[in-house]
Amino acid sequence: MTEANERATSVNELRAAAMDSKAWPYEEARKLLKRYAGGPPAKGHVLFETGYGPSGLPHIGTFNEVLRTTMVRNAYHALSDIPTRLIAFSDDMDGLRKVPDNVPNQAMLALHLGKPLTRIPDPFGKFESFAHHNNATLRDFLDRYGFDYEFLSSTDCYASGRFDDALRGVLRAYDAIMGVMLPTLRKERQATYSPVLPISPKSGVVLQVPVEVVDAEAGLIRFVDDGDVIEQSALGGLAKLQWKVDWAMRWAALGVDYEMAGKDLIDSVVQSSKIARVLGARPPEGFNYEMFLDEKGEKISKSKGNGLSLDQWLTYGPQESLAFYIYREPKKAKSLHMGVIPRAVDDYWQFRANWPGQELPQKLGNPVHHIHDGKVPDAPLPVTFGLLLNLVGVLGEASREQVWGYLGNYVPDASAAAYPELDRLIDHALAYHRDFIAPTLQRRAPDAREAAALEALDAQLAALPADADAEAIQNAVYAVGNAGGFETLRDWFKALYETLLGTAQGPRMGSFIALYGIGNSRALIAEALALRATG
Repeated sequence: MTEANERATSVNELRAAAMDSKAWPYEEARKLLKRYAGGPPAKGHVLFETGYGPSGLPHIGTFNEVLRTTMVRNAYHALSDIPTRLIAFSDDMDGLRKVPDNVPNQAMLALHLGKPLTRIPDPFGKFESFAHHNNATLRDFLDRYGFDYEFLSSTDCYASGRFDDALRGVLRAYDAIMGVMLPTLRKERQATYSPVLPISPKSGVVLQVPVEVVDAEAGLIRFVDDGDVIEQSALGGLAKLQWKVDWAMRWAALGVDYEMAGKDLIDSVVQSSKIARVLGARPPEGFNYEMFLDEKGEKISKSKGNGLSLDQWLTYGPQESLAFYIYREPKKAKSLHMGVIPRAVDDYWQFRANWPGQELPQKLGNPVHHIHDGKVPDAPLPVTFGLLLNLVGVLGEASREQVWGYLGNYVPDASAAAYPELDRLIDHALAYHRDFIAPTLQRRAPDAREAAALEALDAQLAALPADADAEAIQNAVYAVGNAGGFETLRDWFKALYETLLGTAQGPRMGSFIALYGIGNSRALIAEALALRATG
C-alpha cells in the first residue's frame, strides 16, 4: 500500500470512528454535517463565532468559549473537507451599564456610564478606550494559546457600514421584531422598548428610548432625546441594536453557522433565533454549557472580577491542564478556583499517559485528543504534580535545582533537558506551594499508637537498601500499618500525612519516600517523634 493510500485509509478510519463517537465535540460537529448534508454553503465555508462583552477584563469563562468552540471546529475538520472560519466578536459598542469592581479610576468611568465602550477612556491609561484595552487583553490571551481566529469589533462593523444592509432589514421588519420581543417583556418595559438604540448626538450615550422608523431603506429613524425630537440615520455607527436583536442581526449579516452560549442565555438564544428567521436567516447550531462558579458557588463575573484570570491559572498550572478542566462535562456547573488546579494537572497527565495504548474509539473520547487536536505529545511524566507538591512542601524554600537534585533519587537521568515539561511543572509547584500550601502546613505531634508505628517504620526503612524502589518501600509502609493497630489503613496514612507532611492528604508514601530519600524520610520521622517528646 502506498503512503497516500495509507493516509486515506487513516482518514477514513478516523471519520468512521468519529461518526459514532459520543465525545461532545463530535456530537456537535455532526450537527453541522447535517446542516450542510446537501453540500457546502454558498459562502464556501462554515462559520463559527464566539462573542465577548468587553465591559470588564476577560476571564477564563471567555477563554472557555473560544476553546470549546475550537474543539468543535477541529472535530468538524475530522468529518468534513469544507473549510471553516472562527470569528471572535467583541460587543464593544454596548453602553457601559455599571463600573467593574476590579479596575482603577472608577470615578472617571462612572462619568461615562451609558456610552459605548469604545468611547470611554481607558482607566489603565494605555489604550484609546476601555474597550480597546479589554479587546487587546482578550486577543493577547487567545494568541498565547495559539487559537486560529479572526477578531471583529462591533464598533468597526457598525461604523464602517458593514452592518448597514442588515440594519435596513431590521428597520423593514421592525413591527415583526417587536412582535417577537414584546411578549417577553414586563409591561413597563414594553412601553419604552425599541430594537434600535440610537446614539445621542448630545451626550453620546446609547439611548433606551422608543424609536419610529421614518424610512427603512434610507435608514432614517426618529426619537426623543432630552426633550428634543431628533431625526437621524441609524446607519454608519449612529445607532446599535438591542443585544438579542443585535445577536440575530449578526448571525444574518455574517452567516454564522455555529455559536454556543451559557445556560443562562437559553431564553435569549430562543428569541434571537426567532428574530434571525424574521430577517430571513437560519439560526446557527450550538449548545448551552453550564456556568463556572467561584469557590463560594457564585457565577463568575467580569464586573465582580471573582473568576480566575488566565495569568493566575498559568502561574500555577500549564495551559493543557486548563484546557483539560474546560473540556470535561461542559453541561455540568463546575467550581473554578485555585484549589482545582493540582487535580486538573494530574488528571490531564493520567489521560495523556492512557492515550497511546487506547483503541481509536477510546482515543476519540479521551480529552487529550481534543486538547491537542489528535497530535498528542508522547513525552512521559515520571512523577505526579501532587508528588512534586509534597516534595516541595517538605523542602520549604527550595530552588528548581534543589528539586531536581531530589528527583535524581527517583527518576533515571533526571534533568531539565530530558524532561522539559517536568521542569516547567517544578516552577508551577514552587509557585503553588509558596502561595497556597506553605501558609496552611502544620505538622502535629503523633499520639502514642502513631508514635509506635512511626518507630516501627523507621526500623523498616533502616533495614532497606538506600536505593530501594518505591514498591519495596510501599510494602514496608503497608506492613507497619497492618501491624500498628489502626482501624483502617486510611487512618495510618492520614497519620503519616499529618505528622510528617503537615497536610490532611498526601501522596503514595512509597513513591514519596523514594523521591525524598530514605535518609531524609527517616529524619522527618525523627522530627515527628521529637515533637511528641517536647509536646
